[in-house]
Amino acid sequence: MWLGSSTVEHGDENRDEIAARVREVITAAGVSQREFARRIIMDPSKLSRSLSGTRRFTAAELARIADEGQVDAGRLLGARHRPPARPAGAAVPVEGGRPSQIVRETVRLIAERGFHAVRVSDIAEACATSTAAIHYHFPGRAELLEAAVRWCMDEDTAHRAVRTADAADPADELRQLIALQTPRTAQQRRQWAVWLDLWAEAARSTAVGGLHAEYYRQWRETVADVVRRGVARGSFRPVDPGAAALTLTALIDGLATQVLATAPGTPGTDAEAMHTALLAYVDSTLTAHAPR
Repeated sequence: MWLGSSTVEHGDENRDEIAARVREVITAAGVSQREFARRIIMDPSKLSRSLSGTRRFTAAELARIADEGQVDAGRLLGARHRPPARPAGAAVPVEGGRPSQIVRETVRLIAERGFHAVRVSDIAEACATSTAAIHYHFPGRAELLEAAVRWCMDEDTAHRAVRTADAADPADELRQLIALQTPRTAQQRRQWAVWLDLWAEAARSTAVGGLHAEYYRQWRETVADVVRRGVARGSFRPVDPGAAALTLTALIDGLATQVLATAPGTPGTDAEAMHTALLAYVDSTLTAHAPR
């Protein structure tokens, strides 16, 4: 169902009823509340506050919840609420028109053109749907950008977890993290291109800036934790994990920026040169060499 306005107006009693129905959808999905928030590309804290009754769900959030739970949005609002029908031309919620696809295509287009060059009509064309269907899930560009940032954060975190799951020790884990951050493939270059665009936007947007700061806090803590465990096991020198993580992540960012600023394969500034430089830095500053 098309919910119309950006905010669902309802009293406290109905707000509790809506929250109860959303809880039923989450329970039926068989996943944690945090995982459900990730799937609908919503801030977990906002979902938690809405479920506790201290915040109202927006129309777009209920639309995404309904799509993910494969229920009618009208059911979430209650039988006495009869929202108008979905606008003409809007796609029925199927796999290709769900929020995750919209955000994936948004991220791809941002990587190719830059955020400010991407129009909602471009996203609709990429998703083979209408602009009304895009607004059904994300009322404005600000929401789309925030969703794109959150999706990139979640994807990056998931890839790191998979890549490092079988690491032999902290030193190997750090090498795996470095390899994951090296833009060798077209997909990695696209993701870095998105990050560069989002960095610029973060400097202008409080909302995106907050997400950006939180992501980097988590990323640096991940690296710091690896270094901390490496120091404890004797794989790394007795360095300050936080300082080491700050320096290494800054070096990764700086080198990746140079790689993306030049044509693929340019000697001295290509992905392989970046990877070699990072491993050399780790070896010279962190690795605990056996005494000669």
